[in-house]
Amino acid sequence: MEKLIVLGTGNAVATKCFNTCFAITDETETWLVDTGGGNGILSALEKAEIDYKKLHHIFITHEHTDHLLGIVWLIRMIGTAMNKNEYEGNCYIYCHSDLVEAIQTIARLTVQKKFHQYMNDRILFVPLEDGDKKQIASYEVTFFDIQSTKAKQYGFTTTLHNGKKLTCMGDEPYREACKAYAENADWLLHEAFCLYRDKDIFKPYEKHHSTVKDACELAEQLQIKNLVLWHTEDKHLLERKESYMAEGGVYYHGNLYVPDDLEVIVL
Repeated sequence: MEKLIVLGTGNAVATKCFNTCFAITDETETWLVDTGGGNGILSALEKAEIDYKKLHHIFITHEHTDHLLGIVWLIRMIGTAMNKNEYEGNCYIYCHSDLVEAIQTIARLTVQKKFHQYMNDRILFVPLEDGDKKQIASYEVTFFDIQSTKAKQYGFTTTLHNGKKLTCMGDEPYREACKAYAENADWLLHEAFCLYRDKDIFKPYEKHHSTVKDACELAEQLQIKNLVLWHTEDKHLLERKESYMAEGGVYYHGNLYVPDDLEVIVL
């Protein structure tokens, strides 16, 4: 059974939930998408019962701290496991080609050599270009440039074992150039910074983000069957699911998900 394991759902400055990142698993192998902004990734993985010693594929969408910095902790922990002969095989880190040097530099500056020494030996970087296809675990994944207006960022699309199409748009709004990857998807993973009614409070458009209304109108237009919304503000976390579902349901008539941290969605 394929599952989406939600490790975090918050935006960059969220303090009441973890930064948005997730894992996809077919219960045989698990791969990770983004790593949050620090060592909270270790706690999230532990709570989700994902053993980092068995993680062999990690994709980093872009350079922003809330998506990137957890990778340093994973390099440290995986390097430690390799030193103890507790990690089998190699670890592959996928990211757009411009990001490889940045990750390696941060790791060398912040992690002891005995841990980062495995970079380019057993911790291997896979530089991506727009449209590249890679085999990740048992999935063929196509990566694409989301045309970010802030920092270069890649999303991805793949076909699940059950034949369903899943597309991740990263943490910025959909752009028409990505239509072929998103249209008619069975699952679309999309950011929604806040409710439309709260746009003057959180100012999502100034930050190049969407509201729940925007994302749901988009999903309706693209004929998305299942929509997952995250990368949100966390000021109203206790009522987030209820309020986001209520606003979204006005504009989108497919299956809407507004997960909490550590929620598991069956794909």
